[in-house]
Amino acid sequence: MMILIAGPYRSGTDNDLKLMQENLERLESMALPLFRMGHMPIIGEWLALPLLKLAGAKEPGDKVWQEVQYPAAHRMLLKCDAVLRIEGESKGADEDVRVARENGLKIYFNLEDVPKAN
Repeated sequence: MMILIAGPYRSGTDNDLKLMQENLERLESMALPLFRMGHMPIIGEWLALPLLKLAGAKEPGDKVWQEVQYPAAHRMLLKCDAVLRIEGESKGADEDVRVARENGLKIYFNLEDVPKAN
């Protein structure tokens, strides 16, 4: 399965870039285990961050950020088979789960619940 890893990125950071990087590293820490289970992990920020740079975003939450950040994740989400929602308060990740449910994707809240690929 292609699995979107969803969780806090900007939430709770007050736009502190160091805290945002730490959140990204938490998201990324789930990627290799998913890959080793036979799946293809993806994180919305892997797609959005280069686009934000190209589009000229100046700071988290600015107009360009709003145009790119969540739409990039949601477009990718519609190509996925499942979502792994990791812990932590996040409106964006909660929205990912909502969109995933509406589109019939599987949703996991623990890595241990994700089945190994055949």
